[in-house]
Amino acid sequence: MRMEKDSLGELQVPAGVYYGIHTVRSLKNFGISGEAMPLELIYSMVRLKRACAKANAGLGLLSGDKASAICKACDRVLEGQFDAEFGIDVFQAGSGTSSHMNVCEVLANIACEELGGKKGDRSLVHPNDHVNMGQSTNNIFPSAVRMAAVDLSRGLETALLRLAEKLGEKEQEFKSVIKSGRTHLQDAVPVTLGQEFGAWRRAVQKASQRVGRGREALLELGVGGNAIGTGLNTPKTFRSAILKELKGEYRLPENGIEATQFMTDLGEFSSMLKLAALDLHKIANDLRLLGSGPNTGLGEIVLPPVEPGSSIMPGKINPSICEAVNMACIQIAGLDAAICMACGAGQLELNTHMPVIGANLVKMLHLLSGAARSLADQCVAGIAANEKTCRRNFENSASLATVLNPVLGYDKVAELVKESITSGRNLKELVLARELLDEAGWNALMKNCTGPLP
Repeated sequence: MRMEKDSLGELQVPAGVYYGIHTVRSLKNFGISGEAMPLELIYSMVRLKRACAKANAGLGLLSGDKASAICKACDRVLEGQFDAEFGIDVFQAGSGTSSHMNVCEVLANIACEELGGKKGDRSLVHPNDHVNMGQSTNNIFPSAVRMAAVDLSRGLETALLRLAEKLGEKEQEFKSVIKSGRTHLQDAVPVTLGQEFGAWRRAVQKASQRVGRGREALLELGVGGNAIGTGLNTPKTFRSAILKELKGEYRLPENGIEATQFMTDLGEFSSMLKLAALDLHKIANDLRLLGSGPNTGLGEIVLPPVEPGSSIMPGKINPSICEAVNMACIQIAGLDAAICMACGAGQLELNTHMPVIGANLVKMLHLLSGAARSLADQCVAGIAANEKTCRRNFENSASLATVLNPVLGYDKVAELVKESITSGRNLKELVLARELLDEAGWNALMKNCTGPLP
């Protein structure tokens, strides 16, 4: 053990670890969930620390050797060499101070060793005075959340576009498979199976576009704004120097104080993720309905079997991928609700619920990306059409009456519908039997009954 001291007193710190006394206190204080802060947020804070060290060195505020040692420490952390050092619970100090100081201490001790010192030697590299120079948890942590969300959102867009691509392939494959449409779960006007997949494709494309629009607002970083966004104790050029070192698309906020108090940009982005999840939820449910059966359900499509569906019913196959996607989407909606409540829970100059916002946002992005990939590759890609069932349901649908209206007239069609109900014969049989249309006329009418294809 080694002994370290802070304003609250002395504590023993395990000799081999790179974190320090603040982290030891936090590990003791916070154990609500047993879930550590996501590494994506840790890494984003480290990236900010590296940029700040370079900016401070460039402004002559931090010596070159200290800045170099801190930057090397950042690089090593980003390589994954010190992941075990970041174990503080998600439910911690409301601004994220616990995890932020955890990062500062780890970087300081790695840098100390780089300069030939020992862990805990704050005279060489101090976690507050050097690693955190010109910074505050209140702008570092939310900026890290934004950066992590921006990075993960690109992977999500890729996953959503892959799902849209797979749906588009089925749209073309099934473009000639005519079937009964349904509204209120009742027979409605005809549609092709391809048109159904095309609607899903477009919905997923729009979801991806929303993610891109939501990401745009996250490019504003309040880093360098210090405790409440005024930039106290920093040169006027500090913030722009940080963004220059990040070498990305990020920009300064119009109002640094607003950027410190309000997490609404993150809430908006979360809500866009939830909307995407709701679309996937609906698509997965539609696939389950269309694939229900095989003998007593709709059975218009065949979902790829991925595992035996029952421990007691031999041969049963369940829509397992769709169900997994459903559950992920439900979880995402719950995470969004927590984020939105946390976004509105700040007081005066600070939001004090940032850790749960950041952790939940990272979870949402991972869940939604995984759900989209799974639905695309393990379900949609292997779907087959049951054309025989689609044709039978189409021909037996009461909605064909609507298609016959312009040709035979409302009264005549109403009479045919009534006879179909009492006799059990479908409309096609009755129309041909009464010689109201011949086979060629019927086929020509049916060919155009789904409307112009896009």
